[in-house]
Amino acid sequence: MLKKLSIIIVATTLFAGCASTETQYTQNTTSAQRATTVDNNDYYEVHQDGRIHIFYDAETYMDFVALGETAYRKTFIGTGPNGETVVYGLTKKDKKKTSGIPSIDMVEGRLEGSQDDFYAEIRKEGRIYVFDNWEEVKTFRATGEAAYRLTQIGSGPAGETVVFVLTKENKKKYPAAMIKRFEAFHQA
Repeated sequence: MLKKLSIIIVATTLFAGCASTETQYTQNTTSAQRATTVDNNDYYEVHQDGRIHIFYDAETYMDFVALGETAYRKTFIGTGPNGETVVYGLTKKDKKKTSGIPSIDMVEGRLEGSQDDFYAEIRKEGRIYVFDNWEEVKTFRATGEAAYRLTQIGSGPAGETVVFVLTKENKKKYPAAMIKRFEAFHQA
């Protein structure tokens, strides 16, 4: 009887060890796969009607700008910096996810914006703020101000003022590449 009990305990331990190894392998594989497919080179934010709408996907963002709605979203009531409702516009592939959504991860500090080829827009108070640097986006979100900028009154797609946010390092350079990218983005 004791011998059978010992065999059962050993077998259970072996199966439990295999199961935890498999679970760990699956978690690591999922993390590795997620790291290669993360979309953190775009960020869009629209302040409208007491809500902050946030996107990481250009197509979803442009649909929202055109229609004022998104098909899929996650809503967090009262979580904005001044108690606003924050609405994350989702792609169809994100609608069932509970984690790993780039825009949420970026806002909550679990994911940094890309260092390469980064582009962002924040629409606030009739202005479109354009960024090519994630650190400047974070600073703007925290303070509501852009220390270094080039402002073009009425040059937005619907006559909005466009503010190209610069860094301390490039504050004296004309942001030709950023302006060209903004114009190409809104002509597409």
